Amino acid sequence: MKIFVSAEHYRHDPPFEILDGQTVPYFETPQRVAIILAALRAAGFAPLAAAPPATIAELGAVHTADYLDYLAHAHERWQAAGRHGPVVPSAWPLPGLRLRSDCPQAAAGRYTFDLSAPITAGTFVAAQSSAGAALAGAEALLQGERYAYALCRPPGHHAAANMAGGYCYLNNAALAADRLARAIAPGDTTWTLRAPAVAVLDIDYHHGNGTQSIFYERNDVLTISLHADPAREYPYFLGYADERGAGAGEGYNLNFPLSAGIGDSAYLAALEQALQAIADYGPRYLVVSAGFDTFHADPLGDFELTTAAYTAIGAAIARLGLPTLFVQEGGYAIEALGTNVVALLHGATAYAD
Repeated sequence: MKIFVSAEHYRHDPPFEILDGQTVPYFETPQRVAIILAALRAAGFAPLAAAPPATIAELGAVHTADYLDYLAHAHERWQAAGRHGPVVPSAWPLPGLRLRSDCPQAAAGRYTFDLSAPITAGTFVAAQSSAGAALAGAEALLQGERYAYALCRPPGHHAAANMAGGYCYLNNAALAADRLARAIAPGDTTWTLRAPAVAVLDIDYHHGNGTQSIFYERNDVLTISLHADPAREYPYFLGYADERGAGAGEGYNLNFPLSAGIGDSAYLAALEQALQAIADYGPRYLVVSAGFDTFHADPLGDFELTTAAYTAIGAAIARLGLPTLFVQEGGYAIEALGTNVVALLHGATAYAD
């Protein structure tokens, strides 16, 4: 398995976030990468490759130019305006309000949809590095690799085309899926035109609202997500079962909202439904947004999955027989994070062997 690491991830290290109205230490810390790397090396997953950062042109495949300009310069403009600390919004341009002001505080509300994506001096560089790892993983599949894992930090599945949120700034999985989809030429007569080129399977505890919105009107990428029911859990405003895509993308988005307290057997049963849908659609590549905040001890989730479940998830995904890229998303039970990542990857590679 090819493994790619976002080498500059440590440059994103906000001192705090605002959770449930309280200022708390930032959960999405650089320590997460160190723990996963140690576990991968101990398990014999080597060598690990540091991927080059994604370029602005590459990022523009799924993100808007104005949003990328904002991310690249948000912190310096924040400081130039006399503000201190990370960039955090305090107001949002909801319907009925006007988008007139260009001041840094207004821009933060325009391009950030919650309070959990503060921007520091190194955030954009770290995000480019993270996106680069995902794109390198996609290239590995195009070169014939069966599996690749992108150790991305910061994560990406909440980032929309023009908005940050939920610890996410650039949508790593979407960038990889778009790259894979565009690699299949329209004139490729070996490919069934009705089938999506790529499927994105999101197994993070939280719905990947950014990934869904990016591909919602496209039929070349099938998006499927298993996640906590948004009627009770973040991101609240997307992730419901009746969201099936629109326009050309109608029928190419599937959501599986799950109940609190779900355990291994019930989760794996839901996963089998999702995997059957992928098999029925018949994509050529699979991108997995691999979150581990479904673990029973995770401080940000209420599922009850055990480490053994991740081995079973990996094996179930491998049974599809598709070239697969695993992209790191959430997971905040620090002590078990590395073990759980290794369990997922072992499940996939052991089945393939």
